[in-house]
Amino acid sequence: MEKIKTFVREHPQWTSWIVLSIGMVAILVWSARDVGLLPGQWAALIVATIVVAGLAVWIIGWEDEEEVVEEEEEEGEPAGQEADEASSKEKEEAEPPSTE
Repeated sequence: MEKIKTFVREHPQWTSWIVLSIGMVAILVWSARDVGLLPGQWAALIVATIVVAGLAVWIIGWEDEEEVVEEEEEEGEPAGQEADEASSKEKEEAEPPSTE
């Protein structure tokens, strides 16, 4: 049981993918149980469902990655008034000289 807890803590996206896949496949099997699909069709649908679950977890993970990048950028900036002065100097340097 401890190994499962460790895996869940260390790999949250893998865990999310596994749990979401199980849930989605269960819904698929329940919904299509009376359709009369062939074994190959079942396999294709189940594989496609697992892939979609993985893509969903991956896309949701983009937001987490953006938050980490934003936090790292915030830590690198000077605080308070120094930040305002630094940003105004950067803006002045970035503007091309006027040709009046």
